[in-house]
Amino acid sequence: MISTSEIQNLLTSGGTVVGDDGASIGKVSQVFLDDRTGDPEWVTVTTGLFGTGESFVPLGQASVRGDEVVVPYDKSTVKGAPRVADSSGHLSEAEEAELYRYYGLDDTGGVDADDTRHGTTSTGTGTAGYGDATAVNQHGTVGHDTSGPTTDSAMTRSEERLHVGTERVATGRARLRKYVVTEQETVTVPVSREEVRLEREPITDANVGDALSGPAISEEEHEVVLTEERPVVDKETVPVERVRLDTDVVTETETVTEDVRKEQIELGGDADTRRGTTGL
Repeated sequence: MISTSEIQNLLTSGGTVVGDDGASIGKVSQVFLDDRTGDPEWVTVTTGLFGTGESFVPLGQASVRGDEVVVPYDKSTVKGAPRVADSSGHLSEAEEAELYRYYGLDDTGGVDADDTRHGTTSTGTGTAGYGDATAVNQHGTVGHDTSGPTTDSAMTRSEERLHVGTERVATGRARLRKYVVTEQETVTVPVSREEVRLEREPITDANVGDALSGPAISEEEHEVVLTEERPVVDKETVPVERVRLDTDVVTETETVTEDVRKEQIELGGDADTRRGTTGL
């Protein structure tokens, strides 16, 4: 009987199923273990075009030779085996019975004495009872990945999450520039000037002497210089203030909206687990 460790090594190394004539039948895909004993009971081998089809082969009369599983059947026999929908990872009692009948075996995996369709006289025995068989892939997990290489029995769900931070970027420049403008400024300044005023005074005893000091009749001319103030403008440059550039930090809130992707996992197909009896 093929041991579980031998099967595990074949799954890990990518074993091949060959017929008793030495011809290759196909690659080992899955191994189904007896639910009661845990012994290897069935192997599925990829036989379809481009490896798309899988056929069940009993392991009761199989042997291991290096990285090959040798079975007493040829490729055409294996390819003609009944197709079983093993999406649940289990074989029911009815499904196993149908496969046993096809391969000419009794319910324990032994050869049916009155059925010689496979041309073999091997009488090796299989498991003590069939019950439900559980599919184990090359990583030792129940079921297998149909979309790519099988890693383990679980599926990882991932999602994108936003990590929002800030970065400081240059948004513009500010510079001080000094230039000269000319403005008019009006200032009122008081100015004074001299004007001539004619004064007359009567002849009195006090001034009669001055009045008679000259000739009695004569021509005279008397002159007075008149003056006036005029505005005088002068300029001086004086510092009035100091101007410099500085920055203030203003904090505001800004809303960021971005699409994030999340993986969802759903159960598809027939969710009922098909189970048979354990024992004969």
